[in-house]
Amino acid sequence: MASVFLYHVVGDLTVGKPELVEFAETETVEAAIRAIGESMEGGIPVWRKRSPPPPPHHKSSSSSVMVVENAEMRQQRFVGILNSLDLVAFLARKECLEDEDKAMKTPVSDVVFRNNSLLKEVDPATRLIDALEMMKQGVRRLLVPKSVVWKGMSKRFSILYNGKWLKNLESASANSASNTINRPSASSTTAATTIHGKFCCLSREDVIRFLIGCLGALAPLPLSSISSLGAINPNYYSIQASHPAIEAIQKLPQDPSAVAVVELTSDGRYKIIGEISACKLWKCDYLAAAWALANLSAGQFVMGVEDNVTSRSSLLLVPDDDVVINSAAPAAARDNYSSVNGTKMRPKKFSSRSIGFVSTTPNSPSFGVGRSMYRGRSAPLTCKVTSSLAAVMAQMLSHRATHVWVTDAENDEVLVGVVGYADILAAVTRQPAATIPDANNVVLREREV
Repeated sequence: MASVFLYHVVGDLTVGKPELVEFAETETVEAAIRAIGESMEGGIPVWRKRSPPPPPHHKSSSSSVMVVENAEMRQQRFVGILNSLDLVAFLARKECLEDEDKAMKTPVSDVVFRNNSLLKEVDPATRLIDALEMMKQGVRRLLVPKSVVWKGMSKRFSILYNGKWLKNLESASANSASNTINRPSASSTTAATTIHGKFCCLSREDVIRFLIGCLGALAPLPLSSISSLGAINPNYYSIQASHPAIEAIQKLPQDPSAVAVVELTSDGRYKIIGEISACKLWKCDYLAAAWALANLSAGQFVMGVEDNVTSRSSLLLVPDDDVVINSAAPAAARDNYSSVNGTKMRPKKFSSRSIGFVSTTPNSPSFGVGRSMYRGRSAPLTCKVTSSLAAVMAQMLSHRATHVWVTDAENDEVLVGVVGYADILAAVTRQPAATIPDANNVVLREREV
């Protein structure tokens, strides 16, 4: 076990984290879209509002005393985590497409997937290894009390003092009188300097960002391939490009919240051409994306549609860039398209630009020819089975992605699995002795000898 996990505490990772502003379940879908767009993590925790205090008794001397919320009460108020894919899937319902205004005013309590085990409140002095174990078990957010101790500076090795472990605040506060003389560090006064009622939220992305700054302490794991570490998850969600895109949300995947869009190759393998995911829809036009999800095939959805382009056979174009409903789409989707045009809703012109999928090379000579022009932001983030753990971590952080699709070593389009946050955390806490050395590392050792 790397010492970095034992010598650091959760409080070391909360430096600079903003104070949590609760998003209530009574807020509307429209407000949620704004909140997710402004969020740094692509998803927002949803909370029930605090219960009002009981009416004061006119003869009671304690009538002015406020009810103090404990950790268990806060845990019960947490509803779940809402992301962009949840919202697009909701807006793609037939009744929402028929009345957009009503859909946008729907409370998020009708949309969010309820799971209050996704968040857990921990103390700032909780060991990092304990926090990682929680996240490996499915916790996605850690609610940490704001503390003056770590404000403006990181307390490296803050959990070890004079050879004694400070496991939690309870043990620290119980011995505070005798420890004050022999333990002058600021962490011994954590209980006294915690800001009451103020919290910050620590995500798995924050943990990965912290760990990538400690790669040396994790050696030799960072340079090992994700395949040798067993970090590749072969159980991923996928949908064929010719199928209606709406099938992708019949059962929304939770971790990662992504569905691969694939094409069947001649040898019976699947080639990834795009994805329908929360991170790709993070800052898109939600209404346009919802319409496209309900009416287009999965291939059309991820590739986008541009005007004056000779399309593949799977795309049906008309001169004015309007989209003809895919013939493979269900009858309900085609009927919905007619009914939508018959209502007060504005006409839909779906394209890669309309939901934010803009090509990154508009001035290149090949722009407008073939499939490359459709890629841009809609292109899936991929790595190979031989990619190192450090490289995959860097990919996820630089692209603000929750996952990376893994392709075959010989063919960079053939999909074999996916790597998500949970897989990364499991890999970095794996014992080095249990890993299989890479061929490249073996060659290096032979040269050294």
